[in-house]
Amino acid sequence: MEIEFTLDGQTVHCPAGLTVAGALFHLGRRNVRVTARAAAPRSLFCGIGVCCDCLMQIDERASVRACMTLVQPGMRVVSGQGAAAVAHQA
Repeated sequence: MEIEFTLDGQTVHCPAGLTVAGALFHLGRRNVRVTARAAAPRSLFCGIGVCCDCLMQIDERASVRACMTLVQPGMRVVSGQGAAAVAHQA
């Protein structure tokens, strides 16, 4: 089954069961955000929710870990731009 979601304003598709980070890799995209000072691209680092390199805006929520969030139909994902506060995720 394929899932349709929005990535940076563009409609994309991926297999069901992937995390947002996994979907990005499936789509051939390696960068999930850019740093505040140097606008340097950042990718997945740990992939298990420990670091903060994969923070993205997901469904209007800022600083969500893409490696820990399963893609849902209709989800709206926006690349991280610069510094963001780390939200506690239970």
